[in-house]
Amino acid sequence: MSHTDRAAKLHYMANGFRILSPGDHVVCAVSGARIALEDLRYWDVATQRPFASGAIAMEELVPR
Repeated sequence: MSHTDRAAKLHYMANGFRILSPGDHVVCAVSGARIALEDLRYWDVATQRPFASGAIAMEELVPR
């Protein structure tokens, strides 16, 4: 079975992530943009949410 064009389920940790359900991408929690697993760089461990860019992550994670 191919895992292309299917969202993966991940467990985000401080220095990486573990694949819980195979796929080729995740969806940004804010923008809804598709993020290929090899391009995934930003996430929040506490809320287990991925972000498409550093700017989006910073906007979400900085206290207001």
